[in-house]
Amino acid sequence: MDHVVLKSVTKHFTTKALGKVTAVSGVNLSIRAGECFSFLGPSGCGKTTTLRMIAGFEDLSSGEIWLGGRAVSIKERNFYLPPEKRELGMVFQAFAVWPHLSVFENVAFPLRIHHVPNAEIAERVKQALAHTSLSGLEAKFPSELSGGQQQRIALARAIVARPKVLLLDEPLSNLDTKLREIMRFEIKDLQKKLGLTIVYVTHDQAEAMALSDRMLVMDMGVVQQIDTPTNIYNNPANRFVFGFLGLSNFLPVELHDGAVWAAGAGAESGPLDCDIPANWDDSRAVLATRPNEIELLPEGGYRTRIKARVFLGDYIEYRMDIGSTEIRVQSHERRDLKAGDACGVRLSKVKWYPAEQGVADDERERRKVI
Repeated sequence: MDHVVLKSVTKHFTTKALGKVTAVSGVNLSIRAGECFSFLGPSGCGKTTTLRMIAGFEDLSSGEIWLGGRAVSIKERNFYLPPEKRELGMVFQAFAVWPHLSVFENVAFPLRIHHVPNAEIAERVKQALAHTSLSGLEAKFPSELSGGQQQRIALARAIVARPKVLLLDEPLSNLDTKLREIMRFEIKDLQKKLGLTIVYVTHDQAEAMALSDRMLVMDMGVVQQIDTPTNIYNNPANRFVFGFLGLSNFLPVELHDGAVWAAGAGAESGPLDCDIPANWDDSRAVLATRPNEIELLPEGGYRTRIKARVFLGDYIEYRMDIGSTEIRVQSHERRDLKAGDACGVRLSKVKWYPAEQGVADDERERRKVI
């Protein structure tokens, strides 16, 4: 069953500085019951705006939103169900816990608003605290707890009302790296225990890939791809998705005489050892590759020199030029290579994209202020 459904959802904003901007453009999406689904994209791409429209904090400019088979927003009919009637839980980027209330009272707050009997409040808060590893801390105040524990308070408060859908807006961004990793697993465990449908917004690709059953990648208000993390990583729909999900190199090349030449390369370096796609009819292209998919060769390959070498524990990262473009190469082999050494490079796995990206980076920068 599809639990969250968006039909042609669009949101326009008008500001003095930017004029009219389409923050979300024609999003169609179905999220299954019990699924953890992530919205992934850079700042200003429209992911948080979409989440806020699902929550009811923002109205639509056009389109429809359905939750659990029930319409909650239909712009063409001017139908809008307020947030408190949508049976949702939400956790924000800021912990949003009340410093003057105990852990128990923070978690009990939404139940008291709905006049739930005290005995039921006590039992439901007890269960929520147990699910979020906060049992025994009922009398503590937020200032006495760690950042991770404060975020667990926010999670407990979100699930105590037994929502059908849990919305999380970058909930781990204020935690340090180690705590973020711990909380990822705890959120996933919570989803499995309670059978929650989770909609998770983040710009952190590692979070999205660790948590998601499926995810959506957005850019400038437009959905670029929806799929499982594995399929998106291995089969990106376009150059933007390739560059956003994982480390990447983009190498401009020119095609002539049946060979592939790096832009800015001299004849002495030779062509790249790449097969030209059968249907490629342009004289230019951009080759995309991951740093760990490039081979370093003592002989042969494209000849270049190591510019920098950095030991990073599990692997060594090298930087070098192919033509006029600096690339990164990551190798797990303990080679005796240092800055200034000559070497050969072979691009063992590449994806081909048009030379013109078609979307200006300055437009992405402009949208970050929305």
